[in-house]
Amino acid sequence: MNWLHAVLLGIVEGITEFLPVSSTGHLNIVEKLLGYDIDSVGMTAFTAVIQVGAILAAVVYFWRDIVRIVTAWCKGLVNEEARRDPDCTLGWGVILGSIPVAVIGLLFKDFIEVTARSLWIIAAALIAWSAVMWLADRRTDLDKGMRDVSIKDALIIGLFQALAPVFPGISRSGATISAGLFRRFDRVTATRLSFFLGIPALLAAGTLEAVTAFDHISDPSIGWSATIIATVVSGIVAYATIAWLLKFVSSNKFTGFLIYRVALGGAIAALAATGAVGA
Repeated sequence: MNWLHAVLLGIVEGITEFLPVSSTGHLNIVEKLLGYDIDSVGMTAFTAVIQVGAILAAVVYFWRDIVRIVTAWCKGLVNEEARRDPDCTLGWGVILGSIPVAVIGLLFKDFIEVTARSLWIIAAALIAWSAVMWLADRRTDLDKGMRDVSIKDALIIGLFQALAPVFPGISRSGATISAGLFRRFDRVTATRLSFFLGIPALLAAGTLEAVTAFDHISDPSIGWSATIIATVVSGIVAYATIAWLLKFVSSNKFTGFLIYRVALGGAIAALAATGAVGA
């Protein structure tokens, strides 16, 4: 992989990781257009590892929130009064809400790494889940904020998050934001919860992949230099994307994303059907 391709894929990952448009779907189609075999173990590893850059960007962006939540959670372990702190509840919610995606990831690892990367599945999920997001986005009773998050809320959002690896076109952020809206959280809170639940899951997955796939990424067709470049670029771009998204959702619905998802799904299906890109 040359450095230009690495920079391009890093930009694609950084922009799409936290938007409800499926980063895996975008990476797969761009990788195919660039001539890479997305079914190869090395390319699967590359895709997972460069996510770490985007996740680290989220950690940096939300660092103060993370420290506050972790501190409250730790205090709650030894102090009964501290357990009533909403941040302590949120800490437990993030922990428990991250379990479903970890379990699904382990149980369906082979399916996720091979079959789920089919462009047909990605196209279908992009279009079908847009209907779910449209229903969620129509809600007018979004009266809950961050301090109203319960463990039940986090578990339900976590269950939605677990759908994303199995059907990558759904998009992890699309699934979690939809769940947040269905639970009556305002759009900013639903989006922030998507970040908080995504950080541990994606950081763990990317780190594990980096450790276990060293030989695959070392393959000359990819290489660690290109992987590192793509990871750094994805982190820089993701930081800017996070800031923009939180500002955007404070005063806008997700209509534009839904139109884009349906159009992208249709385009991917057309490319696969005509044989322009192998599914």
